[in-house]
Amino acid sequence: TSYARARSSVADVSLLIWSLSQNTISCLCFSGVTGSGVCIFSRHPIEETFFHQWSLNGYMHKLHHGDWFGGKGVGLCKLKINNFNINVYSAHLHAEYNKESDEYQSHRVLQAYNTAQFIMLTSGGADLVVLAGDLNTEPGDLAYRIMLSVPGLLDAFIEGGDISTDMVATNESLKNSYTPSCLVKECIPGKRIDYIMYHPGSKIHVDLKKYNLPLPDRVPDCCFSYSDHEAIEATLVINRKEIPDRVKDLVQKKVVLEESLSVLDDALRTLETHRLVYWMFSFVLLVILVILVSLDSPYGYAILFYILKALITILMIFTIIMATAWNKIEKHGILAGKLAILVTLRKYNINASS
Repeated sequence: TSYARARSSVADVSLLIWSLSQNTISCLCFSGVTGSGVCIFSRHPIEETFFHQWSLNGYMHKLHHGDWFGGKGVGLCKLKINNFNINVYSAHLHAEYNKESDEYQSHRVLQAYNTAQFIMLTSGGADLVVLAGDLNTEPGDLAYRIMLSVPGLLDAFIEGGDISTDMVATNESLKNSYTPSCLVKECIPGKRIDYIMYHPGSKIHVDLKKYNLPLPDRVPDCCFSYSDHEAIEATLVINRKEIPDRVKDLVQKKVVLEESLSVLDDALRTLETHRLVYWMFSFVLLVILVILVSLDSPYGYAILFYILKALITILMIFTIIMATAWNKIEKHGILAGKLAILVTLRKYNINASS
């Protein structure tokens, strides 16, 4: 069950914290009901930490998905390494359950944009920015392009140049024991949805020495992998160096943000449809409940009749909440993100015309 997995995850992280406590400092970002799934370990002193939870993160009633219960967001640890100020971010975006009909696309797009905003607003004075985590988006997807273009991050996989095909997939890899057998039989390659991205500060040169998947396919002496996701390793060497100002691709940023606005507008229209549908269900359930209340309970079935009325009442309360409070929360979250994107676009248009 999801609860059992959540308890197991907490136990796993606690074991890691205890095992690595002699050589590392840990930052576990607690959030939501089951936890954010974000934890940062560092061999260097952590000077400051912060966790930003996203306002939109799935639906509470979709228990089989569970993202809402994680309270996902982006965590930040500020490190001091050899007089370099390093900002390390870790994020875990909403999962994609159906690529052809992605009901969470607007949530993931806003999470990506909020993460990009968070990085830009908190990385002033940083010599190096590093973002790592399960971003649940593939190269070319809108959320991926937001992560790269808005804060100006570089994808370590791409910067690594000629990388072996064995190191492409980070999820559903053909070598992973947790990959569904149907995908393995059909030799369907996995997805690259886990990333290490980075951005050097001003007058800082970064050299990517290595990009690698460091763990073996199986836990030693076991028949299973460490996780359904592959671990990623990147080695970055930084030094202070006079370098020309980096060219900012405002055109690409504008294209990405305008596409994001289109996704959010579609989400607002869908929300209005959902609101009307929930109100319709509420009305139908109210009519049924009134009819049942006016009827006498069938002989010998009084308890079942009472349970039926109670269930209809609970269901009606649920549909009313979804049509009112929950709909407003999601609508306001989308509108807030849309306003932030419009402000950024206006800034880019002013810079482009000046």
